[in-house]
Amino acid sequence: MQIIKTDSPSQEALQHLEGLRQAVRKDLERKWRLGQYAVFCEDGKIVKKSGDELKKLFSEE
Repeated sequence: MQIIKTDSPSQEALQHLEGLRQAVRKDLERKWRLGQYAVFCEDGKIVKKSGDELKKLFSEE
């Protein structure tokens, strides 16, 4: 396997990253609408967010 180092990610890598972001956003929005919670890692600590906290994630974007 050949490793190529560059200063910025390739266009293909950026497309994959955007696809992952959209998938996570869709799933978190579904959890919010169903009244479920989501678990995150923030500053090295496990954090449980639900309801209004998840809704705030969408209003910040």
